[in-house]
Amino acid sequence: MTTTDLSPPTPDDDLAALGVAWDIDTLLGADTVDALLDRADAQVAGLEQWRGRLAGVDAGGLEQLMGQLADLEDTLGRVGSYVGLRLAVDTLDPEAGALMARVSERAAQLATRTVFLELEWSALPDEQVATLLADDRLAFCAHHLANLRRYRSHLLSEPEEQLLAEKQVSGGSAWVRLFDELTSSIEVSLPADVAAAAGLGDGGERVVAGLEQGLALLAHPDRDVRRAAAAAVTDGLTPGLRTRAYVFNTLLLDKSVDDRLRSYPNWLSARNLANEASDSSVAALVEAVTARYDLPRKWYRLKADLLGVDRLADYDRMASLATTETQIGWSEAREVVLDAYRSFSPVLADAAQRFFDERWIDAPVRPGKRPGAFCAYTVPSHHPYVLLNWTGRTRDVATLAHELGHGLHALLARPQGVFHQTTPLTLAETASVFGETVTTNALLASLDDPADRLALLASSLEDSIATVFRQVAMNRFEDAVHTHRRAEGELSVERFGDLWVAAQSEMFGDSVEITEGYRSWWSYIPHFIGSPGYVYAYAYGQLLALSVYARYAERGPSFVEDYLALLAAGGSMDPVSLGRIVDCDLEDPSFWDAGLDIVAAQLDAAVDAARASGRLA
Repeated sequence: MTTTDLSPPTPDDDLAALGVAWDIDTLLGADTVDALLDRADAQVAGLEQWRGRLAGVDAGGLEQLMGQLADLEDTLGRVGSYVGLRLAVDTLDPEAGALMARVSERAAQLATRTVFLELEWSALPDEQVATLLADDRLAFCAHHLANLRRYRSHLLSEPEEQLLAEKQVSGGSAWVRLFDELTSSIEVSLPADVAAAAGLGDGGERVVAGLEQGLALLAHPDRDVRRAAAAAVTDGLTPGLRTRAYVFNTLLLDKSVDDRLRSYPNWLSARNLANEASDSSVAALVEAVTARYDLPRKWYRLKADLLGVDRLADYDRMASLATTETQIGWSEAREVVLDAYRSFSPVLADAAQRFFDERWIDAPVRPGKRPGAFCAYTVPSHHPYVLLNWTGRTRDVATLAHELGHGLHALLARPQGVFHQTTPLTLAETASVFGETVTTNALLASLDDPADRLALLASSLEDSIATVFRQVAMNRFEDAVHTHRRAEGELSVERFGDLWVAAQSEMFGDSVEITEGYRSWWSYIPHFIGSPGYVYAYAYGQLLALSVYARYAERGPSFVEDYLALLAAGGSMDPVSLGRIVDCDLEDPSFWDAGLDIVAAQLDAAVDAARASGRLA
């Protein structure tokens, strides 16, 4: 059970966001985990009565079937979200781990009993399907049902599908959980003076911190602090490096087997299908971004001048350009983000306020807590949650705005129901990046000091570089490891390092020195493990969101209604149709170039601010 001390926070507590813990018990309500699993069992038994009946189903019958399936998804979504969120805040809790395993095993067994539904649906003639989906009674699930049929050529027989579903719990899912536990337990041993400079403690020769706290120090204005922090992170990654490499190798093999059995032409095809994106369109995105690698290289050379060094090292890339490093408390950050959202839409601001007031956020850094940040949609009948690892950096404010964007997207799309609430990954970052951009631009409008504007513009530009160019570079790394694993067999730690450096070097050119320690930094990134192929969606989403924001800049307040309509539509349409709601043509070959031109404009604005501040001639 989650409990929180609701007494007024002290300044130090506020800086660490202590007490900002979510209440996930509402997911269960008056039920227990076992009661929900038993309910799901009964719901599956009801669905099994449909076996062999889909060939003759009419629209009314299909409406009834999909309603029953929605009830099952809600039940399993609640219990699955509960155990997943409970484990996320403490991956070292054996009770939480055992509960997650029990729920996953039971859910997999239930899933095997409903495999026949997708197989029977996929076997129906196109003409019959078209007639069914044209009926208004199926509007709540029509796009979902149409999408399922796109997988027809990749489905196996029912016994094979049942076997794969049940074995997944002891296969891929188990390895992903192991990776999460391994990375959550990574400790970074910092020299006492470095830790003190970051406000992490004093006294003693060294201070042990979490991985997130170590990585946060890469934004510190003092290069000696950044260098020492990077060395400490590398040292922290070293003990379990071979184990994490083995986990990655195993999952690479697991995916190659799955792709072969399902006849996917390449390692990314399954992800593209889920994203409702063609292989060729994704290749065009990657080509467009890699063709503009000159933008990050130009920025990194300029930043070297601003920092007074001949050439950036990898640990310098995120260095703050602020003349003083200001720590931000939770209360201040909350008001900054809410005010920014309110400047765009009071509707969004009021919805965002609920995340704070109703305990939908878990913010503090804790031992065993999963690194990074995320938003969990849960189920449409409930509400989303946001997880952060708050370190009091300026960057954390942007992360808060970003994850709240995800949360607001989930909240506004709840009326779409369980089949249409979520979008493909290619649109999943739209609201988050848009919210981050609104927050950044609201802060810029309040700043008069050229040095402060430079620091914020630089941070915004670096977010774009990290989200567009670095994510595509990571996609190139993923492409290399999947390809080489299939051609060469198991990859060594050294081979992973070579492929990582090659992909990063392609982006950096000669603008950044890659240190020896950086060779292992691929090994803590969860997307490679749990969501293969995910990362290019960040670039897609960033460029789309920047284009959406450009429409807002052009149209002003009249744009707000269309934007809210986009969020409320969830995943009820294909990405191209969703883009049209906000005047974005995703089929236009020049679309990616337009987004990249916005990044180039961010770079020009940062250069102008550097000159205005007197730091650049």
